[in-house]
Amino acid sequence: MKVLLDIKDEKAAFIMELLSNFKFVKAKPLTPYKSEVLEGLQEAVDEVNQIKSGKKKAQPLSDFLNEL
Repeated sequence: MKVLLDIKDEKAAFIMELLSNFKFVKAKPLTPYKSEVLEGLQEAVDEVNQIKSGKKKAQPLSDFLNEL
């Protein structure tokens, strides 16, 4: 199983050291770029789920393309 944790910078070293003491845990920090990409993907998935459930209205493709 994979788990993504959001840890305050001042506590990150402690948590990484703690996790490295468990032989059954492999932990490696994400690069800032990968972290940003994952956050963007999570926001996109959340938005799609809101649209599917009817909580948010979808934007027409033509309007989206015009914004670009």
